Amino acid sequence: MHLPESSNVVRPEPMESATYTQSSRLQAAGLLPAVALFERAAAQVSLPKPPQPVVIADFGAATGHNSLRPITAAIDVLRGRTRHDHAILVAHTDVPENDFTALFRTLDEDPDSYLQKDAAVFASAIGRSFYGQILPTSTVNLGWSSWAVQWLSRVPEGAPELVDHLQVAYSGVEGARAAYARQAAKDWTDFVAFRGRELAPNGRLVVLTMAVDEEGQFGYRAMNDALVEAVLDQVRQGLLREEEWRRMTIPVVARSEADLRAPFAPSGWFEGTTIEHLDMFNAPDRFWARYQADGDAEAFGAQWAAFARAALLPTMAAALDDGPNDPRAAEFVERLEAAVAHRLARAPEPMRIPLAALVLTKRARA
Repeated sequence: MHLPESSNVVRPEPMESATYTQSSRLQAAGLLPAVALFERAAAQVSLPKPPQPVVIADFGAATGHNSLRPITAAIDVLRGRTRHDHAILVAHTDVPENDFTALFRTLDEDPDSYLQKDAAVFASAIGRSFYGQILPTSTVNLGWSSWAVQWLSRVPEGAPELVDHLQVAYSGVEGARAAYARQAAKDWTDFVAFRGRELAPNGRLVVLTMAVDEEGQFGYRAMNDALVEAVLDQVRQGLLREEEWRRMTIPVVARSEADLRAPFAPSGWFEGTTIEHLDMFNAPDRFWARYQADGDAEAFGAQWAAFARAALLPTMAAALDDGPNDPRAAEFVERLEAAVAHRLARAPEPMRIPLAALVLTKRARA
C-alpha cells in the first residue's frame, strides 16, 4: 500500500508491520484475477538480451507481502522464456516513510519469497513516490501495483473539512467530493504518465486498485461507519479534541471505469500506453466467508478491525495534535481498534469490496 506524501499521512510504525502483513491477507483475496493477468503479461512482454537484466517494478510495495505471489508467478513464466542465468532485477518502490526493513525481511525470510527460489533474481528498493518518475526511461519490462493508487498523493489543497465522516465517499460536505475527485484525476494521470515513460517498448503494467461498484458505491460501508462512531465516542469521552476529529480524513478515492479510462481519451493512448484489459469486479470478503462457516462474530469483528488498524489508523493518528508521536496515539489506536471490533461483531454483515484490475501496455517500437 502506497501512502501519500502529505504531512497528514504517515506510514505504520515498524511495530505495526506484522499487523499490516496479517491484514493484507484480506487484500490477497482480490489478487487472484490480477495475478493471472500478470502471468499473461510476463508471457507477452519483450525481453532484453543478456547481460541487460529483465526489470520488474513493484509500485507501492509496503512490506512486500502482497508482492510475493504475483512476482514469483511472473518469474516462473519468464524463466520459461529465458536462460536460467539471465538476471532479473526486481525494484520495489514506496514512499520514504515505508518500513523497508520489514520489506527486506519479508524478501529474505518468507519461504514464498522469490529470492529463495532463483539465484539470478536480485531485489532492490526505491523510497520515492510513484506520482513522479522513479525509474529510468524505457527500462521497465513488467510492472505490478496492488492496493496502492487509491491513496491520493495529498489531501486536496483547499478542500472542505470532512466534518461528518472520515471517507469522502460518505460525506455530505458540499464541494468535498469534487475536490477529492479532482485530486484523484490528477494523481491517476500522473501515475500513468510516468509509468508510460518508464515502461520499455511492449512492456506491461498490471494494476489492482479500489473501484466503485456497479451502483457507483465505494464499499466498506460498515467498517467506515464503525470508525466514525468509534472516533466520535472518543471525542465525547474527552480523549480527542473536536479540532482533531475535524482534521481526520482518509485520503482514499475509488475510481470508476470512466475515471480509469479518462487519461487515454479520445485516442485510447497516453504517453505511449493503452489499456489492454480492464475488469471491474467485487472481491470476496474472506472474513465474512469464515464467519458464515464458524459463526464466530467476535473473530469477524476482530479481523476487520485489525485490517482497519493496519491500513487506516496510522493515517488517522497523524491528525492528533502531535501527530503519530502524540502521547495519546497508542491509546487512541488501541481503543479505536477495540471499538470497531465490538461494533462489527455486534451486527456482522458482508463488506462490498469493489476492485478494478487493468493492464497497461507500452507501444512497441515501430
